Amino acid sequence: MNGTAAIAINNLGVYYRTVEALHNISLEVLPGKVTGVFGPNGAGKSTLVKAMLGLIPVRVGTVLYDGQPLQNCLEKVAYVPQRSQIDWTYPVTVWDVVMMGRVRKTGWFRRFSTVSHRQGMEALAKVQMEAYKNRPIGQLSGGQQQRVFLARSLAQEADIFFFDEPFVGVDQKTENIIFNIFHELADLGKIILVINHDLGESITNFDELILLNKELVAVGDRKEVLQEENLYRAYGSKVTFFSEMSSHLAA
Repeated sequence: MNGTAAIAINNLGVYYRTVEALHNISLEVLPGKVTGVFGPNGAGKSTLVKAMLGLIPVRVGTVLYDGQPLQNCLEKVAYVPQRSQIDWTYPVTVWDVVMMGRVRKTGWFRRFSTVSHRQGMEALAKVQMEAYKNRPIGQLSGGQQQRVFLARSLAQEADIFFFDEPFVGVDQKTENIIFNIFHELADLGKIILVINHDLGESITNFDELILLNKELVAVGDRKEVLQEENLYRAYGSKVTFFSEMSSHLAA
């Protein structure tokens, strides 16, 4: 695999018992772009990512990366779940968390190599968290915690990055750092898939959008997706979103 393949989702369907959570989702997630997944609460955004990774069962359909099931390529994937799903009381330091990203390459119960230590320090420096290396993870702010988990994913040297609501409860500095890194990764040909809920100005940081409400409403660039009829189909009412055109005119 060369790290420049797309993820192809074909006719994906997911049920929670008898309730259909996702219906007939077909799309491609492209390398070299920062792709955002948007939709109302309960639209199936997190379900889509978990189904792609095999964390929940799929009723029908396929998820392929470079012609293989994505589940067979998980060594290529870095996944950062919602902060609410993480136990912040667990007694680990910032360094411990970052080095978890090196375990797959090193192997369990083996010493980390000099290369792994260097990768970990470079990842911490990238997110501007070197000074917190020995701090317990639970003592950090929400934005700092999110940066540490981003550093862990960078240390993993993945080709595919999944982030579930990474901007919830973070400060503007952290948001800027994260988006800058996302675009640097995209420039390297990586796949960046980000679940988000904010239709404000931050939406301009995404190259591609996926709009969901249990089924695929629209996929493409911002201009294609942020059409009034698409937003109405997704949200069921008129919603306010950041308009680059209106912002430009106001300036």
